Amino acid sequence: MGSFKGHMLPGTLFLVVGIWHIWSSVFRYASNPKSFRVRVWSPVNGFGGRVKYLELYVIAVGSFIDLCIEFLYSTHLKIVVNGALNPSHMNDFEHSGMLLMFFIFGLVALLSEKTSFLPLPEGALCFIASSAFAAEYLLFYFHSTSHKGLEGYYHFILVLLIGLCILSTVAGALFPASFPVDLCSGVAITLQGLWFYQTAFTLYGSMMPKGCLLEENEITCSSIEHEIHGELLANFQLFVQVLSVLFGVGGACIYAETKFGRASSAEV
Repeated sequence: MGSFKGHMLPGTLFLVVGIWHIWSSVFRYASNPKSFRVRVWSPVNGFGGRVKYLELYVIAVGSFIDLCIEFLYSTHLKIVVNGALNPSHMNDFEHSGMLLMFFIFGLVALLSEKTSFLPLPEGALCFIASSAFAAEYLLFYFHSTSHKGLEGYYHFILVLLIGLCILSTVAGALFPASFPVDLCSGVAITLQGLWFYQTAFTLYGSMMPKGCLLEENEITCSSIEHEIHGELLANFQLFVQVLSVLFGVGGACIYAETKFGRASSAEV
């Protein structure tokens, strides 16, 4: 079973990185479509280069902090019981494994970009990122926590969005000059962050569907009809989020083309 904060923190990380990835992809394509290349991470220009690697620091530091929360704080340091991992906190250990993969990706990318110890091409970084998403996918698909009913439906949608993240990052390595692939990666990460938020507010917050409630660390619905109504509501919420992101992408494309595109450059 999860918690409100347990979904909000990773949701915030995914959302921030996803939105930044979308904008960077749109900006780079509008500025020079012929030289466009897929990037698994996007540098922050300006400020004398002092914040160039900000995205990678957000990924590495953010995942490390969340890892410490899951592995140390949530378990109350009761990690080993009777010579084995504490069975009461297996979900915390699984979350820690997922976060460790994203921390490794951020660290490897920083070493690759800032040092000469581990020079890796962008395609290799794409595959490393996809392995982190794959670990997340396996975590939620084979979770030790029993995701049934309405809770299971929300996590099933999350698994689908994670699968889209895997496909888009792998495609980035296979099609390194494709703007749609790069943009799709940002959209998938953004939707994953939004769905973490939606899950937090619906299952552990104030948006619980009528007839369902959180009781004794489990989501229960008073009838099959209420559970189906909750699942239909989840479908509608996902549709609204997808539509909102698409409108946002469209607005970003229009703004970037007007401000930084070929037409504005020609006028100058």
